[in-house]
Amino acid sequence: MLAIFLQTLPFFLIIALGFGAAYRGFFTAEATGYLTKFVFYFALPAMLFRFSANLTPSEIFDPGVAMAYLWGTVVIYLVATGVAMVRRIGIEQAAFEAQCAVIGNVGFLGIPMLAVLMGEDAVKTVMLVLAIDLIVFGSLIVILITGSRDGRMSLGVLRTVGRGLLANPMIMAISAGLIWSASGLMIPGPMNDFLSILGAAATPGALFAIGCSLAGKSAERLTVSGWLSFCKLVLHPGAVAFAGLVMIPVDPYAAGVMIAAAALPVAGNVYILAQHYGVAPARVSASILISTALSIVTVSVVIAWVQMM
Repeated sequence: MLAIFLQTLPFFLIIALGFGAAYRGFFTAEATGYLTKFVFYFALPAMLFRFSANLTPSEIFDPGVAMAYLWGTVVIYLVATGVAMVRRIGIEQAAFEAQCAVIGNVGFLGIPMLAVLMGEDAVKTVMLVLAIDLIVFGSLIVILITGSRDGRMSLGVLRTVGRGLLANPMIMAISAGLIWSASGLMIPGPMNDFLSILGAAATPGALFAIGCSLAGKSAERLTVSGWLSFCKLVLHPGAVAFAGLVMIPVDPYAAGVMIAAAALPVAGNVYILAQHYGVAPARVSASILISTALSIVTVSVVIAWVQMM
């Protein structure tokens, strides 16, 4: 456990460095925005393209892993939604609470950290988890919010979802990499070096950007945000573990990676959506802050456990 904690500590220290830089005003909100754009549109896609270009669709898409992750995630999504409905809050707020309960920081934190801690083979499973989060649950939140506001479902909602997926550089990078892989062509040496250098910036850049973004978040609504953090850090990986180890047994290594990915703290893009739609941004902000702080310990515990399986 201590060895794993010491391995994960450097990742969280970079997050802390970013937090300190932004908190002291050395890194402004505008600077954080540009750094996030660099990672999101350039460095992380380069890393994802390079990984996926050396894989085949069958290596990434494991039906058992996909079903186990979906089952565990849907269960916690419904639990969080049910608790929200018992509190008699609206569909929009309930949808964002459910999103906080299951959508982890897989892109900015999971891919770079799990690739280092669990080996590059982990990236296959992490990319599958990322794709499910973005395609299934990223689409679901847009459908629920738009549908509740319009009072009905329409083709316009589906067009909005489709445009959002096509505009997501992580989805496009994975898709482009798989297309390249299917062509049977090798990545030319200079291009491979270019992708390696650019992709290497994703890890420190993403972690630093996470820290900077946390400096602007508040710890309001602690009761609800604490519950959502518990869902994300404990219940979600627990449900995914039960699904992948008991209900739909999958390869132990893939199950371990999937569980570790499920244990990651709430993703920053949930806050971006909350701000965009004007739905519970303070609650989402606090959930990200609390879950990220607690994950310093919880992620280490989960990774230590899955590595003993």
